[in-house]
Amino acid sequence: MVGLLAKTLRSWTFNLALMWIGIFGAIVLVLFGYVQHATSSYVTSRSDRAIATQHAALVRAYQNGGRDGLVTAIEQSIAEQRLEGGLYLLADPSFFPGAGNLRIWPRELSGAGGLADFSNQDAQRDTVGALLRAQFETLPDGSHLLVGRDVSDLNDFAKTINAAFALVLSLLIVLAGAASVLVTRRTVGRIEAINATTRAVMHGGLGKRIPVRGTRDEWDQLTENLNSMLARIECLMRDVKQVTDNVAHDLRTPLTRVRGRLEQACSWPRNADADQLLITDTLADLDGVLRMFASVLRISQIEGVKRSTDLRPVDLTKVASEVVELFDAASEENGGRLILAAGEHAWIAGDRDLLFDALSNLVDNSLKHGRKAGNILVEVASVGHKPFFSVADDGPGIPADERCHVLKHFYRLERSRAAAGNGLGLSVVDAVARLHGASIEMLDNKPGLKIRLQFPELALDRKS
Repeated sequence: MVGLLAKTLRSWTFNLALMWIGIFGAIVLVLFGYVQHATSSYVTSRSDRAIATQHAALVRAYQNGGRDGLVTAIEQSIAEQRLEGGLYLLADPSFFPGAGNLRIWPRELSGAGGLADFSNQDAQRDTVGALLRAQFETLPDGSHLLVGRDVSDLNDFAKTINAAFALVLSLLIVLAGAASVLVTRRTVGRIEAINATTRAVMHGGLGKRIPVRGTRDEWDQLTENLNSMLARIECLMRDVKQVTDNVAHDLRTPLTRVRGRLEQACSWPRNADADQLLITDTLADLDGVLRMFASVLRISQIEGVKRSTDLRPVDLTKVASEVVELFDAASEENGGRLILAAGEHAWIAGDRDLLFDALSNLVDNSLKHGRKAGNILVEVASVGHKPFFSVADDGPGIPADERCHVLKHFYRLERSRAAAGNGLGLSVVDAVARLHGASIEMLDNKPGLKIRLQFPELALDRKS
């Protein structure tokens, strides 16, 4: 736990989160400052307008009725409370109070006139230390007129806004910091789980998988993808091991025979006929080995070709007829029949030579592993607009639990080990199918097996 927390605090994600918290906090600070200033300015301006209106009314009363008229107007304003929290004072030229509700002239208000804040004691309400604001003026007869109001509520309002702002900002920083730690800790925890699994995989633990938490978020999606990749790598490694084992098994017999013959040739007296027979048998075994490697290279070449490369309109019917013609004699020698069932045309986008190889491998497998003197049906047709070709025999077939393996390199059924072949024929078919975007189906022919390759619809104009 301590180690995870230390990694969390040192992580780049956490530092980035802190940076954005600082930026966001600065923006909020500026925004709240603007709101506080704008609100205070608006409330203060309304108060100043009310003071100015009342001051102007008293000045008019002085202009119309002189000093006595002004005194009467001040008394009426106080009695009627024309200005909420209103403060009035008419002082003589020596600032001695004459009328109003203030005891003394504020010392803060000096000069001929203006608008200013001050603190004083209200003679009637006896408020000490209150914040007051007033507009004052020196009248033509030398008297001094003050009209103001108590603006302590404005000051309290500003303090409330500032306190709220400080509380919100503190809460925001605490919540953002906690959220950053939690989110960063979760991120670091998931990354650490991935790192631990990858370290285990690097040390040979291909069976290890990253734990999925079931939250169905993007981390779980990434974990599932990585686990699928690890499963695919593990499967490929098993296939490589199996291929290695099969290659060793299939090469051991011919190479052992070659070595035995050479030992005989080395120890026996020279005999032209025996030497010729030994050389012929040795060449046959070496040719089988070379054919095996040629098939492996062929599969690698097919898998290395891009699907869009050299794919042109090909008529499957014509390819099938050529394959049937090629293997017809071999089928007759075997005592069976090779039958072609095809329509006039079945066009796909493909590589003609590779398609010929794939179909030839299927027919050859049926001849080798089907029933002796049996029938082999080569069919070319379409399902909807998707062409397919299939090869069906009436032999023993392939068990259902083996069908998922026979497309692997060098995989051979146990009963086929004694027969000629290297287990690469169907691997070639699978590589050709994947290059053409075709699907492979293995169906019961009752009896026997039917292998069908179904191709996507031709997008090109075959008549061009």
